[in-house]
Amino acid sequence: MQFQIDRDELLRPLQSVIGVVERRQTLPVLSNVLLSLEDGKLSLTATDLEVELRAEVELDSEETGSVTVPARKLMDIIRNLPEDSRVAIAREAERVSVKAGRSRFTLTTLPPDDFPTVDAVEASHRVSLPQAQLRWLIEKSHFAMALQDVRYYLNGLLLELDPQRLRAVATDGHRLAMSELVPTLDIEAPTQVIVPRKGVQEMLRLLDNSESEVELVLGAGHVQLSLPDIRFTSKLIDGRFPDYQRVIPAEDGPCAVIDRETLRKALVRASILSNEKYRGVRFGFDADQLQIQSNNPEQEEAVEEVPAAFDGESVEIGFNASYMMDALAAIDDATVHIYVRDGSSSALVLGEKSRDARYVVMPMRL
Repeated sequence: MQFQIDRDELLRPLQSVIGVVERRQTLPVLSNVLLSLEDGKLSLTATDLEVELRAEVELDSEETGSVTVPARKLMDIIRNLPEDSRVAIAREAERVSVKAGRSRFTLTTLPPDDFPTVDAVEASHRVSLPQAQLRWLIEKSHFAMALQDVRYYLNGLLLELDPQRLRAVATDGHRLAMSELVPTLDIEAPTQVIVPRKGVQEMLRLLDNSESEVELVLGAGHVQLSLPDIRFTSKLIDGRFPDYQRVIPAEDGPCAVIDRETLRKALVRASILSNEKYRGVRFGFDADQLQIQSNNPEQEEAVEEVPAAFDGESVEIGFNASYMMDALAAIDDATVHIYVRDGSSSALVLGEKSRDARYVVMPMRL
């Protein structure tokens, strides 16, 4: 197996797949990238057994064959070659040679038959939509995923499809984020899948804000994205996501209308003197203002007053400042609505105009 390729044409697919290659692997072959040449196409595949990325590039070659080489070493070599280099790669017994100009490198290989690849995903649902829409859906909700929670089904993002909408939901048990699109979906029965954290992160890295189409394929145990020249596959979390609808407060009752950026900056300042472990701040809602208070074990205190229009009785409630700031950062509108019933109920945070993304923050005892 041997071929020649321009340096930039090889660097692009390498950069696309390198993100799933962990520096420390349980299996040595997982540190390698699989190079396969067939029908005039060079494919590069990387996996960590949970996520697989495959990128393709056209080649003017009739050669066939496959080989695995150390992924990060190959990446570093190609990245540091001159931009106009022509790279020649050839398999020589148990080694692979990489030549460009006056540079020559010899890399070890591992048998391509030992490289684990995902079988073709048997699709139960297929959805095509613009990349920008799917990226927006994930961006507005993924930050609320749990991190290494024993309730493993919380360590991922719920994707829910039904004939009316495509929805993403994440929660760590203390806050919840939900975003939804209303595309035209050719789906008969509703379905739910849970994508693990690493799969979500790779999807965000691959998707851009363009109107070019991406195909989302859901199977029994995998989710797959098909982009131009790139195919992404991730295992799904096998578990039952909680009934999230039950914890989302109704959009009624007392509501505070506040300038989003003013509130965000006040929270940033107040959180400086909050308890570093719990990040708790106290919200005091009155008719024409919101007072934010924080203190810490050193008896230091911060007080911020933010103009607000509140249409209920005065309420005091504690929140994790970081959770509230994450919700505010995800909202695009200049003004936010915060629905608060009493000091022991969760708050619903919405943009003034958009109802396609909703954020729930549970109260804290302070």
